[in-house]
Amino acid sequence: MLYQILKLIVGLGIHLYYKRIKVKNAQYLEHEGPMIIIANHPNTLMDAWMVGYVCKQPIYYMAKGTFFNSPFKKWLLTGLNMIPINRKVDGKVEGVNNADSFEACYRILEEGRTLVIFPEGNSFRERQLRQLKSGTARIALETEKRNGGKLKLKVVPMGIFYAQAEKFRSSVMVTLGPGIEVTDHLDLFDENPSLAAKKLTEKFRLSLERVLVTTENSEQEAMIEELFHFLRKKEDAANIEKGAAFMKELKERIEDIQLLRPYELTEIQQLLQAIRWQSEKLEIQADFINRRFRSRLYLMQVTLSILFLLIGLPLFIYGLIHNYLQYKFTDLLIPRLTKYVEYYAALGVLIGLILYPLTYVGFTLMADHFLELTFWSELAYFILMPVSGIYAHTFARYLKRTGHKWKYIFLIFNKKDALKDLQGKQKQLEKILFD
Repeated sequence: MLYQILKLIVGLGIHLYYKRIKVKNAQYLEHEGPMIIIANHPNTLMDAWMVGYVCKQPIYYMAKGTFFNSPFKKWLLTGLNMIPINRKVDGKVEGVNNADSFEACYRILEEGRTLVIFPEGNSFRERQLRQLKSGTARIALETEKRNGGKLKLKVVPMGIFYAQAEKFRSSVMVTLGPGIEVTDHLDLFDENPSLAAKKLTEKFRLSLERVLVTTENSEQEAMIEELFHFLRKKEDAANIEKGAAFMKELKERIEDIQLLRPYELTEIQQLLQAIRWQSEKLEIQADFINRRFRSRLYLMQVTLSILFLLIGLPLFIYGLIHNYLQYKFTDLLIPRLTKYVEYYAALGVLIGLILYPLTYVGFTLMADHFLELTFWSELAYFILMPVSGIYAHTFARYLKRTGHKWKYIFLIFNKKDALKDLQGKQKQLEKILFD
């Protein structure tokens, strides 16, 4: 019961925090037998919530034992279907026994349920797929062995791709891959458990790489992120699936250059540095650099923008009044609660689920005190506050975007040569990568 209630509440929080959540190949979750979901782990608690959001069936998680270090936490996390495990790096937690935890995993799978494991272990905000622990393979093989290889257990890879993991109203894409059967490793598991687990873990790694946008190291990741920033098209920014595909293409191009023309990497880095410096100096957004200027179309867009701003201003002000303080307080509080950016989104959801409703109740009580509202007026007032808050955030982004358009028009008429030089460097970069 607790699991279902919290799933509903957290699901609402996820929907409010992220603007778009795209799920690809959800059919791979349709399996009648037991299932282990393995997923990458770039965004701490948010990753677990995202798996729960995607899965219709109740799911069970393996979590580090340090989370269960008090009676209340143990009660709460157990109610959320979490299974504690002591890790060597954390030390032992009193009351957590690994043998009991593994037995719980076997039992869950034997009952045909779904277990979620993050085989990387720790969570870091990076696109590199870190070394996978072999525990998942051992659990899968041991469960099948105990049941004579007849359970039809499948291990389903899940790749979670965040456009900007910590950013409010950004996008997420969850990609599922086909389930992996483990029974063909059972004979080897009888002879050499360690080798069987190692081979199966490598199979898991390959399956995860197919559903992820991965990089080889932090240097490559930084280069690809910057190339994506300066070369992406407008539709790549708006559509997370296209954005992920373009990032994968950039990785392939960089790897080809590393192999065939490594000397061009220096030229790419120099061009990126020059483009970064010039775009900052001109104060131009990356997706405006190579945009075609059509005076009539821009005049129409600017006119429509002004009309939209005038018409939407009252609702924006309403949303700002009822949401600004909570928004800024959350923004200021999160960095003081943690220095790890991987926790920002999860903390944002948790704080928001408490702070915003309390503030809305306060506004409603205050309005009722001064205006003596009817029940239906109070309800409408309460509902309009979060709706107008989302609108205010969208409106503010639109206002910012309109400002960028005005800056671009200013550059066209006043700094045309500097803009042309910047556009030339961007085209030169594209030529190296895609010709």
